[in-house]
Amino acid sequence: MIHKAFFNANFITFTVMFLKSDNKGLNDAPRYLITFGCVIASFAIIGYLPISLLIGDLTDKGIELKQIEDLQYYIGLNSFFIYLLMPFIIGFFTLLACVKYIHKRNVLSVFTNRESFDWKRFFFSFSIWGGVMLLFFVISYLAGYPIYWNYKPSSFFVLVLISIFILPIQTTFEEVFFRGYLFQGLDTIFKKRIISVLITGALFGLMHGSNPEVEKIGMILLVFYILNGIFLGLIVLMDDGLELSMGYHTINNIFAAIVVTNDWQAFHTDALFIDKSAPEFGIENILTLLVIQPLLLYIFSKKYKWSNWKQKLFN
Repeated sequence: MIHKAFFNANFITFTVMFLKSDNKGLNDAPRYLITFGCVIASFAIIGYLPISLLIGDLTDKGIELKQIEDLQYYIGLNSFFIYLLMPFIIGFFTLLACVKYIHKRNVLSVFTNRESFDWKRFFFSFSIWGGVMLLFFVISYLAGYPIYWNYKPSSFFVLVLISIFILPIQTTFEEVFFRGYLFQGLDTIFKKRIISVLITGALFGLMHGSNPEVEKIGMILLVFYILNGIFLGLIVLMDDGLELSMGYHTINNIFAAIVVTNDWQAFHTDALFIDKSAPEFGIENILTLLVIQPLLLYIFSKKYKWSNWKQKLFN
């Protein structure tokens, strides 16, 4: 139920269309189960097959691989980066195929409620979060953090190409799967959409639970990932599309890939800078959760005239 001032059929249709996937194609439970199984199988089995075959081939040649750094050394960071992204690429195209051929839906319906993807929204979020990360980086550098120039001409250009043309598939897959497809599916089960936000946020965070930085820093970082997932879910719910969350997520990972890296996170690349700081849950993480993300919600809500928060979240 939305606010009485907007109580008309057209507005109701518009505000809930992105989540109401039951009006778009065939969306019964068996189709969701089949699609979910296909995506997980393609991601976890087919997606990791190339790197498994590579490891097997190197082992057969007598090359001893005791840890992941050994594999990075033999094939190079850029090649390893592509292998790391492969499960997401295969999972992404499997999901789109399932949406089109199993659910008989327009693929755009898992991206946005708008008639076309709103690139202005995408790049606004991309730019504003990129600017915040750049500010955090400059402050850390000027404050004397152990951040060193790491530019390697022989590999950096290739890394930029990977980050621009391949890495966004990884972030897009996560957004479409969690905050597009599953978000819409859960909305057909639960009456209150805040539950869909919380569940997809938790699943998004748990997906990152095996990342090496979680092992290094601890469970507090897993909580950070879950809260990030909830933040992105709120954006999608209020904006009726993935454009803002995709922009945020895309620049977040591109920045981590080409601007500053370290040797203990999931994306260890030949970035421009390398941070030699010890793994920790820093002040920038706390500021992101307590200040930056609430401020971004406020900015987005004013710019895109979000209203009826209570109705969208709890009705």
